[in-house]
Amino acid sequence: MLKKLTFQTIYELHTRSRSHAPRGNAARTLRVPVPECKNCIFAKIQFLHSGRSQAPSGNEKKLTFQTILLLLLLNILSAPSVHARMVTDMAGRTINVSDTITKVYAASPPATCMLYVVAPSLLAGINYPFNETELAYLDPKIASLPVIGGWFGQGMSPNLETLLRIKPDVMIVWKRKDSAANEKIEQTVKPLNIPVYYIRADRLEDYAEAFISLGNLLGKEKKCGEFADYAKKSLAEINKIVSAIPENQKPAVYYAEGVDGLRTECHRSVHAELVPLSGGRNVYHCMSEDGFGMEKVSLEQVVLYNPDVILVQEQTFFDKVMTDPRWQNIKAVKEKKVFRIPKVPFNWFDRPPSFMRLLGIRWLTHLLHPDLYPADMVAETQKFCKLFFNTDPDENAARRILGL
Repeated sequence: MLKKLTFQTIYELHTRSRSHAPRGNAARTLRVPVPECKNCIFAKIQFLHSGRSQAPSGNEKKLTFQTILLLLLLNILSAPSVHARMVTDMAGRTINVSDTITKVYAASPPATCMLYVVAPSLLAGINYPFNETELAYLDPKIASLPVIGGWFGQGMSPNLETLLRIKPDVMIVWKRKDSAANEKIEQTVKPLNIPVYYIRADRLEDYAEAFISLGNLLGKEKKCGEFADYAKKSLAEINKIVSAIPENQKPAVYYAEGVDGLRTECHRSVHAELVPLSGGRNVYHCMSEDGFGMEKVSLEQVVLYNPDVILVQEQTFFDKVMTDPRWQNIKAVKEKKVFRIPKVPFNWFDRPPSFMRLLGIRWLTHLLHPDLYPADMVAETQKFCKLFFNTDPDENAARRILGL
């Protein structure tokens, strides 16, 4: 059974065919045994026949010399590179990747955000088009990247034709708790022959290790080491403050999503993780049925919760909540403690729940406990943008980002 084709094999087969084959079309074809397999390289070629009345029997297929050359070329392209290296991802899997990685696809928005700050030039595509506000703070080249989609949201998946055309050197995938979801992703991309590298960042505390892992994969160890140090320092600094706050002194927080403010997240959801980490109490206790969230609530429920603070995701709702008579009896509205979540360069709080939350946790702790954490958020925003985005927003720009 033929497993591999070499130039020597092709030469011998071609020489034999020229010496012993009849004239005409048959003289330009030769018989080689083909392995019985559905996914091997041979099954991907439409075999060319010589026009004889009877087809070859068994596993024999007739190939033109040109077809054999094509088979060899595809075999070489699909085989592991001599310059490949072995890496271990955050799922503990060892995979082969190219020694020189030039194109990377991240299969979800949090991973794409990470990849942008680690190695923006390696981005092969994006999950969704960025809006004008986001693009104002990003490299203009990102707007011209193909929109591939990804595995995120409610049942979304990437455009496999676009992914195949781009052919990234490696694909970054979020390691989910749901192993079935990961298995489905692996099976989907297996025919594309793209290495899958898992990153685990279910919680904010995972990001330091995630940056180190990504740095090792992409040869950006120094930069990612600095990112990891910032992550560790931020969490340690805030945890020291929050751990000393009695539970009854933590303000009740309602996270308002949707244009009407009547969508929210369960208290243990990753989408609202910053609330407890910043010393708040999420008023909405539930068990989410899926990872997407956006739980529907009624205005009557919010009135009964009577939160001390409301965090707002959508500008539409933020613009009207302070004047909407239906919300006027809620403590947060009466005391003007309704805050719009900063969203640039990426969202600081959620959707996507990315590394930006390392800055978001400082912002929210300062809002909830200004006496315990009297941070200069303008200066901190400037510092963060310089470290992660290599940009230098002046004081006015930083204040605009903060919505001040």
